[in-house]
Amino acid sequence: MSHGRPAVVTGASSGIGADLARGLAARGHDLWLIARGTDAMETLAAELRDAHKTEVRVRPCDLADPAQREELAAELAATEVSVFCANAGFPTCGALADNDPVQEAAEVQVNVVALHQLTLAVLPGMLARRRGRILITGSTAGRQPVPTAATYSATKAFANTFAESLHAELRGTGVTCTLLAPGPVRTRFYDVGGIPRLTDQKILAWLSPRRVADAGLDGLARGRRVVVPGPVAKAQNLAGRHTPRALLFPVLRTAILPRLRKARGGGADTPLPQLSRK
Repeated sequence: MSHGRPAVVTGASSGIGADLARGLAARGHDLWLIARGTDAMETLAAELRDAHKTEVRVRPCDLADPAQREELAAELAATEVSVFCANAGFPTCGALADNDPVQEAAEVQVNVVALHQLTLAVLPGMLARRRGRILITGSTAGRQPVPTAATYSATKAFANTFAESLHAELRGTGVTCTLLAPGPVRTRFYDVGGIPRLTDQKILAWLSPRRVADAGLDGLARGRRVVVPGPVAKAQNLAGRHTPRALLFPVLRTAILPRLRKARGGGADTPLPQLSRK
């Protein structure tokens, strides 16, 4: 048990976040679960209390809402957080000019501003105590531009660079920061976005959220700078960083984007859907 020093997981209602919470509970941590909705988190909290006899607080918060986020940041700053998993995030998909500007702005708030603000909330206390671990969920999508997911790839580029920079800054402080940068993960992420058949595409090697979460927590425990789970994600990570853009964009247009349209159930000319935060 963490004796009043909880591990905090944002985006904890499903997918990687829920499995991060399971992994942390199995490692003896008390928990704060943070997401917009409460039902899924309450179910998860009951599971973790029963399985691990751990204390779990369900803390609803819409991280796109500045007022709610400010209140949460103040609570975190006043709490001895042992582990902070900045996992919350969502994408929009489609041509930028066709997307809802409100959704685009919310995506930046959740994926970038909330990550930055909440990390700043927990970091001073960790440094003062000379102990603490931060895990930031980025993405291999942040290693290259992604047409039809321009905002998402840009926000993940921020997460990736922020985490690696912070890792270097924290050397010798007793506090660590690890970037978890997964590739394709089989979660509700795609169902919510209106492309549920994407996981049927054989070109991608899908990992389970449990495998990704476990890899992230293992890397966090060892103080690693970057964790990229699975061989496909590792290949994407390298290719995204080093492939000339003149070659990358034709590959995206001919190999990736048609599969996104097929996953939606339409033809090659079907517009890509806009993803929601549900």
